[in-house]
Amino acid sequence: MKGKVVVITGASSGIGEALARKFAAEGAQVVMAARRVDRLEQLSAELGHGKVLCVPTDVTREEDCRQLVEKTVARFGRIDVLINNAGISMRALFEEVDLEVLRRLMDVNFWGTVYCTKYALPWLLKSKGTLAGIISIAGHVGLPGRTGYAASKFAVRGFLDTLRIENLKKGLHVLVVAPGFTASEVRLSALNAAGQKQGESPRNEDKMMSAETCASHIFHAVLHRKRQLVLTFMEGKLTVFLGKWWPSLLDKLAYNHMAKEPDSPLR
Repeated sequence: MKGKVVVITGASSGIGEALARKFAAEGAQVVMAARRVDRLEQLSAELGHGKVLCVPTDVTREEDCRQLVEKTVARFGRIDVLINNAGISMRALFEEVDLEVLRRLMDVNFWGTVYCTKYALPWLLKSKGTLAGIISIAGHVGLPGRTGYAASKFAVRGFLDTLRIENLKKGLHVLVVAPGFTASEVRLSALNAAGQKQGESPRNEDKMMSAETCASHIFHAVLHRKRQLVLTFMEGKLTVFLGKWWPSLLDKLAYNHMAKEPDSPLR
């Protein structure tokens, strides 16, 4: 990765921040995109301003995504890796949720990926680089209380898998990453039924995979040009396996697992 230009959305915290640190440590030139400019600037100062470029970006705005790519190319002249990491979650039953919450989830998680990919794709094809998307195990199995989240992540998986096939003979590497539950800030900003931020995590994150460990796995998947990365055994690989062979059993396990959350909407 030394000297490669890596663009990461949602880089101000969690997995995105850990990815920025990892790729910068490995010698990449990192472009960090997020809305929270203060966080980006702080991270930039830590990593060294010469190695990184901060671009304030709201991925729900197509123009922001276009400018992200243009500023990257103006500074570095190329794009070798795009990691679509920006995302938000939700926690509410569909029958109770304001539909604007689902629109917001799709705008950030799906359309944010589409916009950034649209403008970066010509440069990725030129470099025969990597297009990556961070989905979730919720992109493989529907999680009750997370309808908008699961729908957006399924959509991203379908979008990226299709792009892989469309560009099969053009040298483009497409990676779909499905972490299990990872310690990050994503649950703090998850939206409730009314579209307000949840504000605190319903889960004990002490035993979850760290963002740094997750970023290390993703780095090596990019390096070795893997097509899929499913992280954690019980919540990840086993879930995907059961979804293929015993889907009805997985439905029951998913329901019981999510019902055990503190204040679960599955009453």
